[in-house]
Amino acid sequence: MLRNDAKPPIPEFFKTLSSSVAGALVLDYDGTLAPFRVDRFAAVPYPGVADLIARIASSGRTRVVLVSGRPAGEVRDLLGITPFPEIWGLHGRQRMHPDGRSEVLPMKDSDRETLEQAAAWIEAQGLASRAELKPGSVAVHWRGLAPEAAAEVRERVWPAFSLLAGRAGMALLHFDGGLELRCAEPHKGTAVRILRSELPPQAPFAYLGDDTTDEDAFRELRGTGALTVLVRAEWRDTAAEAWLRPPDELLEFLNRWVKGTEVAR
Repeated sequence: MLRNDAKPPIPEFFKTLSSSVAGALVLDYDGTLAPFRVDRFAAVPYPGVADLIARIASSGRTRVVLVSGRPAGEVRDLLGITPFPEIWGLHGRQRMHPDGRSEVLPMKDSDRETLEQAAAWIEAQGLASRAELKPGSVAVHWRGLAPEAAAEVRERVWPAFSLLAGRAGMALLHFDGGLELRCAEPHKGTAVRILRSELPPQAPFAYLGDDTTDEDAFRELRGTGALTVLVRAEWRDTAAEAWLRPPDELLEFLNRWVKGTEVAR
């Protein structure tokens, strides 16, 4: 069942989509299109999701874009559709075009130095096996650990990352199973701001995401007429305007998008 807790409701959005010649569907990956896994390289999409995204993209009526904290190449490989859509990786720092061209925004020297300090601290703490080092961010994962062990890692990482973030003016983000220290800009809101500017103002635009990093995109789109959707098994406070539970409600939403673009032909 689709849930609509605020306007613009999903049914009204699809009425607009079916009468439009073009729209944009922007999607987070982990937790939205794919369930979280202890092995992050095993996080393939829910069954049926990749096929529906491929159908939506091939219709020629929708610009499909993925926005993720992962490097764009990881998302491309896990999604596994050809041709692959436009992908913004590293929270909007990297833009991979459908033709394979990739652009990465440079970091400030001060941010790079802070991330190097974080990486050195992780190594000294013996946490390298639980770390993910990316351009623009450092994350420590505790997903898959027993509750006591996860709490122990969290209690070690939080003070150290908090101190570094406070000194450097960087962002500190909790995600499902870990903590990430990253540059304050760009973020997913930056990505949707740019994407929105590249489309006609009246084009239907939807963003689907699950975690706190997606809140930047939800807030950026507030008041623009875009549809923002929280995709999550359990409700939490959010700036999104609607809520779907994966995978069934997500699949229903994507199926409705396919039908909406077919009507528009």
